[in-house]
Amino acid sequence: MILYPAIDLKDGQAVRLVHGDMDQTTVFNDNPAAQAGVFVAAGCDWLHLVDLNGAFAGEPVNARPVEAILAAYPGIKTQLGGGIRDMATIERWLSKGLTRVILGTVAVENPALVRQAARAFPGQVAVGIDARNGRVATKGWAEETDILVTDLARSFEDAGVAAIIYTDILRDGAMKGPNIQATADLARAVSISVIASGGVSSLADLMALRETAVIAGAISGRALYDGAIDLKAALAALA
Repeated sequence: MILYPAIDLKDGQAVRLVHGDMDQTTVFNDNPAAQAGVFVAAGCDWLHLVDLNGAFAGEPVNARPVEAILAAYPGIKTQLGGGIRDMATIERWLSKGLTRVILGTVAVENPALVRQAARAFPGQVAVGIDARNGRVATKGWAEETDILVTDLARSFEDAGVAAIIYTDILRDGAMKGPNIQATADLARAVSISVIASGGVSSLADLMALRETAVIAGAISGRALYDGAIDLKAALAALA
């Protein structure tokens, strides 16, 4: 199981939110590239980047810190979500060296774009599904829909997407553990690799996710910043 350290970007800084609330922000590093360096030095293979402002704006806002990370650590695999809602933006980010783009809001509003992008860039398009109580939320988690997580995921079974990143919004940033059951149920319902996000707050959480044998990866943010998870030790345990 792959561990993805998270760098959430707001106003050019590395931050963490609680339950996706932009008003509940903790700044952990005003230099996101330096924060990436901490994770890289610990031995991670991937970085999970989120443009929080972009998720609300519908277009990239924190391009500069993302580009700084890509320039500083070209050997590290990276995935980015937030504000990526058209083919031109997808093409631009991948041309800059991003390994994978994450499409969230457009997966609901324009699923044809997801299919087009997945065909054009095999293995480089993931779908981000963010949910409250099993129903999908969009636009930086600000808008809720009546769409069930499993229904949305299954609709992309034949699209060729690389992964589904499932975030339980009520667990995100709360340090209360991930929704293991819901994530595992989703992973069993689809053939696409599923990555868990939201609430991963201890090594025990990571091991529990791995023990499901169906979850391909886990994203952790606040627990790494707070020291609740030692990244180097966690990577060693998962290896």
